[in-house]
Amino acid sequence: MTVIIVPQRGSYRLIIYNGKKVLDTGVFGLTSTAKGYRPVDFKTRKPGRRNYQKVPTKQLVDLIRSSKIWITKPDPALMAFLGDFQVSTSSAPLCRTCLLEDRVTVLNKKNAVKYGRERVCMDCAERELRREMGYLGQFGHRSFQHIRALLESYKDVDRVLGLLQPEQRDPSQTLFDRMEAVKPITTRHITQVPVPPAFAKASGVEYLTPVQQLAVNGGLLEGKDLLVVSATASGKTFVGEMAGMKNLLEKGGRLLFLVPLVALANQKYFRFRERYKDLASVSLQTGTSRLNLPETRPVGERNTRAQIIVGTYEGVDTIFRNGRQLKDVGTVVIDEVQNLEEPERGHRLDGLIARIKKTSPKAQFLYLSATIGLPNVLAGKLNAKLIRYDSRPVPLDRHLIFCEKKKKVQFIKSMVREEFARRSSKGYQGQTIVFTNSRARCHTLADAIGANTARPYHSGLTAKERRHVEELFGSQKIACVVTTAALAAGVDFPASQVVFDALAMGIKWLTVQEFNQMLGRAGRPDFHDRGRIVLLAEPGGSYSRTSKVTEEEMAIALLKGEMEEVAPVYDVEGSSEEFAANAVVCKGDEAEVRWMEQQMVGTTEPVLEMLQKHRLVKRKQGHIELSELAGVMARHFIGVERLLLVRHLVKKIDDPLEIAAEIDCAEVRKEDA
Repeated sequence: MTVIIVPQRGSYRLIIYNGKKVLDTGVFGLTSTAKGYRPVDFKTRKPGRRNYQKVPTKQLVDLIRSSKIWITKPDPALMAFLGDFQVSTSSAPLCRTCLLEDRVTVLNKKNAVKYGRERVCMDCAERELRREMGYLGQFGHRSFQHIRALLESYKDVDRVLGLLQPEQRDPSQTLFDRMEAVKPITTRHITQVPVPPAFAKASGVEYLTPVQQLAVNGGLLEGKDLLVVSATASGKTFVGEMAGMKNLLEKGGRLLFLVPLVALANQKYFRFRERYKDLASVSLQTGTSRLNLPETRPVGERNTRAQIIVGTYEGVDTIFRNGRQLKDVGTVVIDEVQNLEEPERGHRLDGLIARIKKTSPKAQFLYLSATIGLPNVLAGKLNAKLIRYDSRPVPLDRHLIFCEKKKKVQFIKSMVREEFARRSSKGYQGQTIVFTNSRARCHTLADAIGANTARPYHSGLTAKERRHVEELFGSQKIACVVTTAALAAGVDFPASQVVFDALAMGIKWLTVQEFNQMLGRAGRPDFHDRGRIVLLAEPGGSYSRTSKVTEEEMAIALLKGEMEEVAPVYDVEGSSEEFAANAVVCKGDEAEVRWMEQQMVGTTEPVLEMLQKHRLVKRKQGHIELSELAGVMARHFIGVERLLLVRHLVKKIDDPLEIAAEIDCAEVRKEDA
């Protein structure tokens, strides 16, 4: 039998323990007598009962003499009393919280958890965390499993609570993981690689980055098609420039550089024009705004005969869909090729690549991305050699903090201020990109942070407004930009910190690929010593009534998630749109249309019979003739379902605005279904 004695203020608690369970508990006092300290007021009760029963103190003495004695902490009066009866004692590390609830848990290295100035068992620590999490909101099962895993790892309740109490945050407590930088491989000077001297001089580059060196080693300058996968800011753009300018200056053909966004196209255009103005003409191919205003008109030279053409996917694809060609193309660079997986645009990029392969069969194709799942599989589908450099140029710390939505604004404000106060060893102040889920929230956060400190940046701004924000950020005149997905696809903002105010874009949760693309904005080797990612996750938060996943669960899923293979399957709408566009490029040759479909990464639906049924195409002896409406499909980037809906609506409604509203409503109903 073991008797555990717990010294308390003015009394002593006693627990009778048989090694498996508590049999009785009691309390007693000690009083000083001529013979020494003696017990008084001895009372006991059974576990779970509230009332004590008085017991003769002689029974206490007999119990102590016949049992093994554990004491939880030294006490002079207690030690004197036990010494008088020649009772030996042991000091046992026990969970005090368990003792209060009539349980006995011996603490050891495996189950002891730090809590304030003491240690408790894992079960008690877990209950304390559940209690704190209950104050914050409805945490999902996945969230608590993550919290418990952290508790088992850290063995510190206060450190884990730091995730749940951002106003008391400690960076060491909120750190989810660290992605270390790896010592770069040895690279050569630009003059030591076989590029034209004029290009080497104009490039402004001295030594290649590791991924650039690996690309050169992999056949970049011998005309090999490459899929280049490497972290943001590792130098992938210059890989395309090296091959493109070498081919151009050595009479191998023009350079076509494709990007997903107008903002990114504008940025690349101005950069190339400034850098290579004495070597080549540069033009810009992007879509035009529906509003013909001075501030919305396209910037830059629009000549399709220029030696370097920078454009968005759709801007360049418009040329092919209208039956025109881009001749003498020697190098095609597809930046952010992971957009093949985008639900709305993936089929268009896929089809565009096939159309360029058809019209420029001898061109060198370079595909660039920072975020591709199973890149070796995609490289095989693209018939390209994989060049992969996994290490980051600077270390990246990823932090996870659970907090209520109303606390996010003040928290972001303080993080932006603290980061801007830091200066790297390269002499640059820390700057922040805040990602949120809507344009309205961009303005709300930017206003709260302060106009002199932060600016909103999204696709709703004019090109002039976006360039102004880019200039302010680039010259370090502002500490922060608040944006939606516009920056995720690669606009060149040298930020040291990325904060996620929301883990959704609109009402849809981010994918693992999108998330990795966005966090890749943090930390630039020429500017910063490290990058920092902070996820602010609202317990129980959601952006859609239909979603069963909560924001804090999504945060953990994204941080632990693995990117999947790029293997999109296109629906009838996307498949019919690409079929029509390919038919335009092939001038109706059915065999060539089939060949182009085989070049695509994604899987298309068979749509020819459906198009024939609705008299949109005619098929005769291997030739496909598009109707006028099918030509509209190709030129205006729409598929057969939307085309048929428009044809139906124009027979019923005269007002174009009402027709547009009906189309939008139909698309919303389709998404909800």
